[in-house]
Amino acid sequence: MLTKYAFFAGTLKPDCEVEMKAFIDEKLAPLWMQFKPSKEVHILYGFEQEPKGPTIPLVLAVTYEDEEAMAQAMESKARYEARDILPELYERFFEEINLWHYVFKHG
Repeated sequence: MLTKYAFFAGTLKPDCEVEMKAFIDEKLAPLWMQFKPSKEVHILYGFEQEPKGPTIPLVLAVTYEDEEAMAQAMESKARYEARDILPELYERFFEEINLWHYVFKHG
């Protein structure tokens, strides 16, 4: 199995966490849940951060059975729709943003 992580690293605008979560729940989460044939989809919000590390207020973690399943999800209509919404997420809630993708194999 593989898990693909999207790390949304950066600084949030002041006092926007509640509104950002509502935006994600309404617009992005339904699309992220359609990244089929995923096994699990987790949306994680930063709670405690390493003081010397980057600030990561949001992580998307999607688990797939194998590379073929992940490739299929990356070509899904929902993935492209979600990607098109990201500029609005960035503009409304982030002062600065870096998006990093990493794929990890399960032991």
